[in-house]
Amino acid sequence: MSDYVTGGVLSMECKDNLWKLVAFLSISFNNLERNYEIHDKEILAIIRGLKAWRHLLEGAQFKFEIWTDHKNLEYFMKVQKLNRR
Repeated sequence: MSDYVTGGVLSMECKDNLWKLVAFLSISFNNLERNYEIHDKEILAIIRGLKAWRHLLEGAQFKFEIWTDHKNLEYFMKVQKLNRR
């Protein structure tokens, strides 16, 4: 994860059991987003990918999975004290 940009890849598994690239996404963080904690940046990358590829994922014949480095997202598995952000 970069402090300046977020990215994602949309891939699909083909009949030959190989993963093929369908789309790639790279979006710069604005000044506010650059100050986000790493777990917030990880979630933002997922949200941006889902929004960008919504037209490909909605109504898809098969379920899809989101793969990420989950270590940074362990934060969301615990009860957190919320702030007004």
